[in-house]
Amino acid sequence: MDKWHFAFIDAETNAFALEQLQASTALLMGRHTYEVHADTWPGRVGDYADRINTMSKYVASTTLRTAEWANTTILDGDLVEAVTTLKQTPGEDILMHGYGPVAKTLLAHGLLDELHLWVHPQLAGIGGPGDLLLGESLNTRFTLLDVRRLTSGVVILSYRAS
Repeated sequence: MDKWHFAFIDAETNAFALEQLQASTALLMGRHTYEVHADTWPGRVGDYADRINTMSKYVASTTLRTAEWANTTILDGDLVEAVTTLKQTPGEDILMHGYGPVAKTLLAHGLLDELHLWVHPQLAGIGGPGDLLLGESLNTRFTLLDVRRLTSGVVILSYRAS
């Protein structure tokens, strides 16, 4: 991410990220995203830090045994079953950060309601097939909800699963 993402962080991107976070009651992540976030956010201050540190968080992992970050629950069983149960909880609006195996599993099982793709105006020359939100079993149609053009050149495409 340091090769392409951080150069585009500004007031606009921060405002959109905070808007998404405030509209959610819980945050879902895979283990890798959890470890990055848990090393970054505790101890920070500000609206975003205050919200992310106090909200309910779920980390999907079969290897993580403890979660030190406040209000974090480890989902170590069947991910599809766990997320299906979470989605049935009244008032639960779950935001997911990351695009790895957890996102692919949610897509494959129809558990992703909206997708926000942040397209950065830079090719980073890093990553591999596992970093793409593509796969043979992923065949999901989306309806475009919004296109947000940021002054940095980042375009955020928002879709709803059809």
